[in-house]
Amino acid sequence: MKKHPNYKNIYSDILTKKFPHKRKECEALLNMENLSFLNIIKLNTIIFGTSDVQTENFNQKHRSYHRSDILKILEYQKKNKLNNIQLANHFKLSRNTVAKWKKMFLVN
Repeated sequence: MKKHPNYKNIYSDILTKKFPHKRKECEALLNMENLSFLNIIKLNTIIFGTSDVQTENFNQKHRSYHRSDILKILEYQKKNKLNNIQLANHFKLSRNTVAKWKKMFLVN
């Protein structure tokens, strides 16, 4: 079984050591039972703010998604009636990745 990073501990430590003044803003997210990828991205934005293009591109190359996360993204697409390009732009993905996920996880 794969071990996943404990994002609650990671972000709690970051807040305690470097950004104690932002702890109150993040408390609701940190108290959640399970953090989804959307929650992790939101925490990261609250703590560190928005990043420049170069940093964003580097971070994008190192993202990975669990099956549940992919299904939530595809559900978001259906709920908001987005095409693959709009969904890819919203989540900063490749439209080819979105198409691949749809083939893998959705039975037409």
